[in-house]
Amino acid sequence: MTKSTTEPIVQPADLDKEAGGGMRLLEGPYKKAAAIIAVLFSVFAIYSNGLSNIQEIYRNLIFLGILLVMTFFYYPAGKSSNQKRFTAPDYVFAALAIAGLGYLLLNYTTIHVDRGSQPIMIDYIFGAITIIVLLEASRRAVGIFIPILCGGAIVYALFGTYFPWIFGHAGFSLERLLYRLYMTTEGVLGLTLSTASTFIVMFVLFGAFLSVSGATQLFNDLALSIAGRKRGGPAQVAVISSALTGSLSGSAVANVATTGAFTIPLMKSIGLKPKFAGAVEAAASTGGMIMPPIMGAAAFIMAGFLGISYTTVILAAIIPSFLYYIALIFAIDIEAKKQGLKGISKENIPDVVKILKERGVLLIPISVVITTLLMGKTALFAGFAGIGAVIVASWLAKDKSSRITISKTIEAFIEGGRGTIQVGIACAAIGIIICVVTMTGIGSTLAYNIVELTGGQLWLILIVVMLTCIVLSMGLPSTALYIVVAVTAAPALVEAGVNPIAAHFFVFWFGALSNITPPVALASYTAAGLAGANAMQTSWEALRISLPGFIIPFMIAYNPIILLQAAEEETVSILSVALVVITSTLGIYALASSLGNYLNAKLTILERFLMFAGALMLIKPGMITDIAGLGLCVFAILFHIIRVKKSSSVEITI
Repeated sequence: MTKSTTEPIVQPADLDKEAGGGMRLLEGPYKKAAAIIAVLFSVFAIYSNGLSNIQEIYRNLIFLGILLVMTFFYYPAGKSSNQKRFTAPDYVFAALAIAGLGYLLLNYTTIHVDRGSQPIMIDYIFGAITIIVLLEASRRAVGIFIPILCGGAIVYALFGTYFPWIFGHAGFSLERLLYRLYMTTEGVLGLTLSTASTFIVMFVLFGAFLSVSGATQLFNDLALSIAGRKRGGPAQVAVISSALTGSLSGSAVANVATTGAFTIPLMKSIGLKPKFAGAVEAAASTGGMIMPPIMGAAAFIMAGFLGISYTTVILAAIIPSFLYYIALIFAIDIEAKKQGLKGISKENIPDVVKILKERGVLLIPISVVITTLLMGKTALFAGFAGIGAVIVASWLAKDKSSRITISKTIEAFIEGGRGTIQVGIACAAIGIIICVVTMTGIGSTLAYNIVELTGGQLWLILIVVMLTCIVLSMGLPSTALYIVVAVTAAPALVEAGVNPIAAHFFVFWFGALSNITPPVALASYTAAGLAGANAMQTSWEALRISLPGFIIPFMIAYNPIILLQAAEEETVSILSVALVVITSTLGIYALASSLGNYLNAKLTILERFLMFAGALMLIKPGMITDIAGLGLCVFAILFHIIRVKKSSSVEITI
């Protein structure tokens, strides 16, 4: 098989650190012990979701218990902690996790049946221990922001009487709060953890099986063969490969670390500046979080929050994600034209026919998952079907190295377990925030007051919510950031009359874009490290080339037909959808040209202004604005072409 033209500059063993996850590189018996726990975790996930009728509460308790133990073994307490072995605090916290959740596992029926949901002191003690252990686990695995938010939520619930204005409430006792958080399905053991212990873990395992089969390399090779020879080809390769793999990972940072190790050196090899190469990879990897069919597992939680089918969510994401990646491709093409760059030479491009012959069957599992979902089957069923399809396809591939053997199955179980840690811990910890929001009613209060304070002006509400989402989501993986913004920001948009699905897409989209928005742009920082570029310069560059993507959520809010959702007194038709896609694509191209300051040559101030104004009109729904926007863009393009031709003829004459 044709090998990649550029070797990764980061070895697989280093990817966890490069991704910013801080995961230990364990050695010897410690590595084996952690691997055994990860395998047991994955086996339990498969058993509890497919082979048993275990009650939800007991499944969640065992799931979270093993997850917490894995977290303390794989993630050190700090940078100065031993990175190769477990330490005393790890054992202590792991033991406390087992004690706290084990106690509830053994006594759940006693508390709610024998004692009629009347807790005693020992129940509260184990509840407090469990919450503290969970906050420490989230600090290690996800970062300090989630524990701060959770801690703030707990303080708010306990001392609501001391908060001013609309934020004040009667307050709750510590006992009542612990009961709701620990002993019911309204807190830590609630909806978000249930989603993690079912749909999410199965799709993480699906991604792990795909990875060990060599599908990731297949994606890279296919992207290289499709776009490698085009103008700025390696950058286009980054966009395609990141789109294909990013939907599975759930983390823009992890996506940068995996695909960027291959694409960034490739982009630099054809002359792209390091900061631009890093920016392209960061922007492309961030887009993976809103890329169907999985959307970094946030799609499952969104479906649960909205009470709609998972199929509805992924169908709604198709056009917006298409527009986002089209915007990136336009921006890259414009930059390549400005620099006069060419693609990769033909001899360095993998043979697509050969690739498909050897490992093309590895594309079948993705088709199986999508088809299964569109047939109306559950996401859980689709996850199992996908894993089975990967195993079968790996043995049908001509490339024998793709075959999933027992050793590769164990490897997939280990990677699946490790890959579930961040998202699972985040889902459990966010349960604290959801519980407090529900108890205090602060979500609906904020929603009502945002609408009142902005005078009900939708454009102003959207801007306020956009800024809120970017700030609240900084440094969080897709599932965690979605849950945070869904319970805090989305209600304001629904209150303002925005379609509920459009409202949730709006907040999730800007939450995802926080990964490339300075000052806390983790995806950009990771890409800058791989590219050897300045982190802040890379962040601003990623923001610049992604700016057309910042317009898309506003399009969604004003015109939900982009999500295949009918606006008031309208119906979704093929013609209406096609018209929106065409005008939006033209508008995004005009906006990319204006922001990139280039078409066939550098634009004048007038040309940039006309293109920018025309782009905004094309993006805003409505026949009048579409016609006006198209007219402005056509006039600007014709004016530009005539000016450039005249300039060229003068130069030739001279």
